[in-house]
Amino acid sequence: MHALQIVATVVAWLAFVAAVVMAARAVRHFVRLFRVGAADPDRFTDKGRRTGTMLREILGHTRMLKWTRIGVAHWFVMVAFGALIFTLVEAHGEVSNPRFHWPLFGGWAVYGLVMELIAGLCWLGISFLIVTRWINLPRWKSRSRFLGSTAWQAYYVEWTVFTICASIFAIRAFKVAAGDFPYPTWATPLSHGLGALFSGLSESTALNLVTVAALVKILVSWIWFIVISLNLTMGVAWHRFLAFFNIFFKRNADGAVALGPLRPMMSGGKPLDFEEADPEKDPFGVSQVEQFTWKGLLDFSTCTECGRCQSQCPAWNTGKPLSPKLMIMSLRDHAHAKAPYLMAGGGKDAAGEETATQEQLAGVDALALAEADRPLIGGPDDNGIIDPDVLWSCTTCGACVEQCPVDIEHVDHIVDMRRYQVLIESSFPTEAGVMLRNLENKGNPWGANPNTREDWTKSLDFEIPRVGSDEAADFEYLYWVGCAGAFDDRAKKTAKAVATLLHEAGVKFAILGEGETCTGDPARRMGNEFLFQMMAQQNVETLNEAFEGREGKAQRKIVASCPHCFNTLGREYPQVGGEYSVVHHTQLLADLVAAGKLTPVTPVDGGVTFHDPCYLGRHNRVFAPPREVLGAVADARASQVGSTGDGAAADGGGVTEMSRFAERSFCCGAGGARMWMEERIGKRINIERVEEARSTGAKTLAVACPFCMTMMSDGVNATKPDGVDAEQDVEVVDVATVLLRSLGDGARG
Repeated sequence: MHALQIVATVVAWLAFVAAVVMAARAVRHFVRLFRVGAADPDRFTDKGRRTGTMLREILGHTRMLKWTRIGVAHWFVMVAFGALIFTLVEAHGEVSNPRFHWPLFGGWAVYGLVMELIAGLCWLGISFLIVTRWINLPRWKSRSRFLGSTAWQAYYVEWTVFTICASIFAIRAFKVAAGDFPYPTWATPLSHGLGALFSGLSESTALNLVTVAALVKILVSWIWFIVISLNLTMGVAWHRFLAFFNIFFKRNADGAVALGPLRPMMSGGKPLDFEEADPEKDPFGVSQVEQFTWKGLLDFSTCTECGRCQSQCPAWNTGKPLSPKLMIMSLRDHAHAKAPYLMAGGGKDAAGEETATQEQLAGVDALALAEADRPLIGGPDDNGIIDPDVLWSCTTCGACVEQCPVDIEHVDHIVDMRRYQVLIESSFPTEAGVMLRNLENKGNPWGANPNTREDWTKSLDFEIPRVGSDEAADFEYLYWVGCAGAFDDRAKKTAKAVATLLHEAGVKFAILGEGETCTGDPARRMGNEFLFQMMAQQNVETLNEAFEGREGKAQRKIVASCPHCFNTLGREYPQVGGEYSVVHHTQLLADLVAAGKLTPVTPVDGGVTFHDPCYLGRHNRVFAPPREVLGAVADARASQVGSTGDGAAADGGGVTEMSRFAERSFCCGAGGARMWMEERIGKRINIERVEEARSTGAKTLAVACPFCMTMMSDGVNATKPDGVDAEQDVEVVDVATVLLRSLGDGARG
C-alpha cells in the first residue's frame, strides 16, 4: 500500500467515525425532543396499512409526482440516495486498494448497469433540480415558493449529491483508464466514454486518481452527515430520514390527507370532555410549542422548505403575512432552540406556571431560557413566534396540506393555536366575536330570528313536509338547508332550486324547519371548540329524534347544500355520536340526472366555469358530481346545436376550467370563519379568484357553496368592467340553479 492509500484510508475512516458519532447524537436529540410533545396514541393504529401507505407514497412518489417533472427528478435522486450506499462502501475499499471490487457480484455486468443507470439518472435529476431552484429564486420571482427558505442549505444538499455522482463516474473513468474496469461497454457506456478521455494516463497515475476520487466521495458524503448533525433544523436534509416516520404516522392510515374533519381537542391522548375539563390542568388548545403532539414536533422537523404549501396558499398569494412554510419553519426553529430547556424538565402547566425547579434548569444555557420566555403567539413587540395576523389569515382551505410532499398537517396546528387564543385568551378579531355571540344567542352566524328559518319556502308552489308531521312520515332524505339557505337572500335561491329539483324528481324529502340550527362549523374553525361541541350535541339529539326508528347509518340520509354543513354533519358529528349518510346536493342531483329523473333540455349561453368549494373538493374529494351536472346541461346544448343544424360546436366537457381547479382550486376566502372577518391586508382573495374566472371568458360562474356564492358575487360586482351592465356581466349561480334553468319553465317552482 502506497503512502497515498495509507493517508487516504486513515482520513476516510476518521470521517466515517466522526459522522457516525455526530449522527447518533443528532438522532438522540430528535427522539428526546419528540418525546416532549403531547401524547397521540391514535398514530399507532393499523400498522399494516400505515406501512403500505408509507411505501406507496415514498417508493411511488405519489405526492411528489403531482408536479410531474420535479417529481420524476426527485424520484431518481431519492432512489440514488439509498442505492448508492453500495458505491460508498465500495469507495472505502478503493481508498486503500484502487483495484477493489465487491466480492461475488462486483464484476457482474448487471450490477454495473444498475449502478450506471442510478448514478446517471441521479446526476441528471439533481442538475434539473438545481436549475429549477435557480430559476425560481426570490431574486427572479417576488412571490417565489423558495422565499424564506434557507438557500445555502438547499444548495449545499444539492451540490453534495451532484458531487457524489460526479465522484462515482470519476472513479469508474479512472478505472477504465487503468484497464481495471470489469464491466462491458454496453452496460456502462458513460463510464467507458469518460474513461476514454483519460486514456493517455499511466496505469499507476490512473489508480492513484481512483484513490483520490474515492476519498473525495467519502469526505463529501460523511462531511454532509456531520454538517446536518450540527444543523438540526436543516429540514431540506433531515426529511430524507424523518419523512419515513412522518408519513407512517400521518393522521389517516389509509393515506388520505389530514383534511375534512378537524381533530377534537385532546388532553392526555384522549378527546377532552368539557364537562369534566379543568383549564388549570387540561390544555385548551396550544399556547406552548411542547403542547403540540409529538407528531406535531415531528411535522416541524420534517419540513423540506420546498414551498409547495406557500405557492398554493390563498393568503400568501394575495399579500397576507401567512405562509404555511414560514409558520412551520418558525415553530421548528423555536422548538429546537427551546429543546435544552424542555429536555431539562422545563415547561409550563395549563395555568402558565413553571413545572421545573431551579436545580433542574441550572445547567440550561441562557439562549434556551430566553427562548422559553417567548410567547407562541404575539406580534413583534411581544417577541412572539407566530404573529396573530398569520394565525387569523388562514381560510383552512387545505391547499397546504394537499400539496405537502411529507404530509405535514398545517391546518390542525393552526386551529390548535386558535383554540387557545379564543378559549383562554379571548383574543380574536372583533367582528368574529359578533358571529360567536349570534351563534350562542340565535343559533346562526347572521343573528337572524330563528323563527324565520322557514320563510324561504313561502314562495314555492308546493309544500315541503316538516320532520315530525304526518306528511313526512316516510321521507327518504332530510334536507339540511343550513343557515345561509335559510337567511341569506342569495343562498335562498339555491335552497329553492334544490327543493324544486328534488320535488320534480319525485324524491321524498323533509326539512327540520325551526328545529334546525347551525352545525357549529364557523365556531370550530375559528377555535371555539366549546361552542361547537355544545351545538353539535344539540343537533345530534335533534337528528337522532328525526331519524327515530331508522337503524344504521345507511337509513339516516341527509342532503346538504352547504359544503361546510356537509363536512360537519358527515365527518365531524361521528365524534359526538352522530352517524349519518350525508351527501352534497350536487351528488344527489348528479345521480338523479344519470337516472333520467331530471333531464336538461335548455342550453346555458356564454359558457360555464366552475369554482370548486374547498370543503367540497379538497376536504371531501367531491370533484366529479358538479361537473357531471354541468356536463349534462352542456349535452343538452350539444343536442340543440345538432337539432337546429347550427355548425357551432358545443363546449367540450361542459366546463371551461380555470387554471387552478380540483385539488389545486383557489379558495374564495370565506373558509375558516373568514366569512365573518374583515380582509384588511393585501388583495382580497375573492377578487383574485374572480379575475381568474373572468379570464376563462365564461359568462356563468357556477358554484356549489353559499359562502362561495357570496364571495364570488361580491368579487364580480367589485371587478365589473366599465360600461358593462350587471345583466351582461358574469353571473354567479349555484349548480342547482343552472340545472333548474335547463329543465325549462315547466319544472320551475
